Amino acid sequence: MLDLKTFKSALEQLEEERKIPKEKILDAIEQAMAAAYKKDYGKKGQIIRAKFDLETGKTNFFQIKVVVDESIAIIDEATGGEYSLKDTGEERVHFNAEHHIMLEDAKKIKKGIMLNEEIIFPLEPKEDYGRIAAQTAKQVIVQKIREAERTSIIDEYGTKEGEIIGGIVQKVDRGNIYIDFNRATGILPIEEQIPGEFFQKGQRVRAYLYSVEDTPRSISLRLSRTHPKFVEKLFAIEAPEIQNGIVEIKSVAREAGARSKISVYSNDEHIDAVGSCVGQKGTRVNTITQELGGEKIDIIPWSEDPKIFVSNSISPAKVISIEINEKEHKATVEVASDQLSLAIGKGGQNVRLAAKLTGWRIDIKGDGLLAEAEEIEEKLPTDIKVEKKPARNATHNVASEEE
Repeated sequence: MLDLKTFKSALEQLEEERKIPKEKILDAIEQAMAAAYKKDYGKKGQIIRAKFDLETGKTNFFQIKVVVDESIAIIDEATGGEYSLKDTGEERVHFNAEHHIMLEDAKKIKKGIMLNEEIIFPLEPKEDYGRIAAQTAKQVIVQKIREAERTSIIDEYGTKEGEIIGGIVQKVDRGNIYIDFNRATGILPIEEQIPGEFFQKGQRVRAYLYSVEDTPRSISLRLSRTHPKFVEKLFAIEAPEIQNGIVEIKSVAREAGARSKISVYSNDEHIDAVGSCVGQKGTRVNTITQELGGEKIDIIPWSEDPKIFVSNSISPAKVISIEINEKEHKATVEVASDQLSLAIGKGGQNVRLAAKLTGWRIDIKGDGLLAEAEEIEEKLPTDIKVEKKPARNATHNVASEEE
């Protein structure tokens, strides 16, 4: 005998903890009961439905028939007088007395019934429902609840795709971090982790949710802490001006764990875009830097004028002059000799990020001694060269990320 009080409590618990609506669970139970009844007592082609009464615990079974008439059904002499649905250009469907009922017969049962409507016939209850039927119902119920839970998780986390979510480290396996979000598990692959970071089981961690995958085994949340959008969303959390759209982040260039550059623009001339991101005494940007394990962040004012934008992007180096070649989408920037190393950055990082941020190919020139140019070149990766000019200039060339 079903304990209705316990059953109702279980439904409420599933609804509260797993976010599965009670109606979906009852629907799964009714479908399971109907499937079990049809397996033991039904006939081929029958449509059987069940209605479970949560107050009494009783289940009633019904057979459903669809109403058709001579306009879509004809007598098929080859089948001994049975009806066969007319071929309407679609796949031919044979009339089944267990599935269909002619309109004239349906009207004898229910006045005013129309074509394609359903007519319901109660089925006699079976006292010996049996162990096999109960087991079948149980299996279908478990399956339906799992399906409902998966749908619920996808609905919940699908709306969070492209946002930052937080969870607890469940385990670390071969460098990959598995994060528990109560109803779902996220994976932070080793390549999406900031270099030098280390997480332990039970530690709380935040990451950017870039994909929700429905795999055969489970719902997988794909996470990243190296994605440029992670920096963008962190600023949106810290700066209300970004949340309400007054300040926009136009572009982000990032080398995770080392340095990021972001370009910002204010839609209100009274609001300072850079100041909004930095915060009073640097509180906002410092909070983000701490979240990123000390990663340095340059906040650059965006401008639709490429000369101004590219000049700003070379920060913290100061630009003497700049030439723009629209045809080649190239900017040639000149800096003082003592600013050349600063403009290029360690390993070419500063100018490389500037090119990513602006989308322009950037050449940097500095008036300095040839020996200084050679010293800079020795510190750069092998794929980055400093061109020695006869006029004792040093030029550093970086293509944009888009090229």
